[in-house]
Amino acid sequence: MEATVTRTGTEGKTWGGGNEPLRVSYGKMMMWFFILSDALTFSGFLASYGFARYKFSNSWPIADEVFNHFPFLHGVDAPMYYVALMTFILIFSSVTMVLAVDAGHQMKKAKVTLYMLLTIIGGLIFLGSQAWEWKNFITGTYGAIQTEGGNILQVVDDEGHRVAIADFVTSTPKERLQHERSNGLWFVDEPTIPAYDVQDVINSFEANSGLLIRTQELTERGEKVVLTRQESLAKLKDEATGVIEGANLVSNEYGNPLFADFFFFITGFHGFHVFTGVLINIIIFFNVLLGTYERRGSYEMVEKVGLYWHFVDLVWVFVFTFFYLV
Repeated sequence: MEATVTRTGTEGKTWGGGNEPLRVSYGKMMMWFFILSDALTFSGFLASYGFARYKFSNSWPIADEVFNHFPFLHGVDAPMYYVALMTFILIFSSVTMVLAVDAGHQMKKAKVTLYMLLTIIGGLIFLGSQAWEWKNFITGTYGAIQTEGGNILQVVDDEGHRVAIADFVTSTPKERLQHERSNGLWFVDEPTIPAYDVQDVINSFEANSGLLIRTQELTERGEKVVLTRQESLAKLKDEATGVIEGANLVSNEYGNPLFADFFFFITGFHGFHVFTGVLINIIIFFNVLLGTYERRGSYEMVEKVGLYWHFVDLVWVFVFTFFYLV
């Protein structure tokens, strides 16, 4: 005896273009697929960072010493304060996005407009803060000496406090032609000529008996190794090859260059996501003002962009943990 199945309307169709699997619209489903694929991408980047850090765990920069700036507080040691403020602002923007989605469910245009505006402002503040953080990371604070093997030597006083190279080095008058593409390395421009060279650093270091050298190697307690006065002088004279100020893709005054490479790439990739999210939010915001979703009878587009925004915020929690806390 054969069973007879009766299918009426669209209810019996497995897929006919009008179905909503799991009662989720096509657009929302595609957003979830994108978020999943992007999550795997960030996972790969962070896993690579973790492997690199594990391999060079004895010379990895200390986050509290790298990210210790705060706007308008020059010279004040404020480790992680500004990064924590950035994180709070981004998470708060996720809260305002939740409120915008909830207001959309209730078809309250005025509240959707307000909360979308607050979300956009939060995203812009975060982007500006990240740019400021990059600027300080690139320009540096103290400077360091690079050795033949590519290691970093930092200058400290008798109490172990960092000393900026510019604060004790006296440069000797000298003339040197600035490197340009026509007279230096091919395809390389030198933006500025260094104010002092290695010999200036060595001479000034010898003249200041209260200075010591701190290497990038870490002790078992997670503290950097500080050499004695004699060891410091010998290290400078035998191994110093150049002066580094700040960080870039080649050198890093804070320690292992890989840290700077991963920092620029991963935080830059996340910043691109935030920038994209802000642009999309602005478009949705103006559509809300024009009453586009009122006429459609649904604010689902706000909900879809909200999913993306929450994902970006969640990724930052992991980036913040890997780079700043661990």
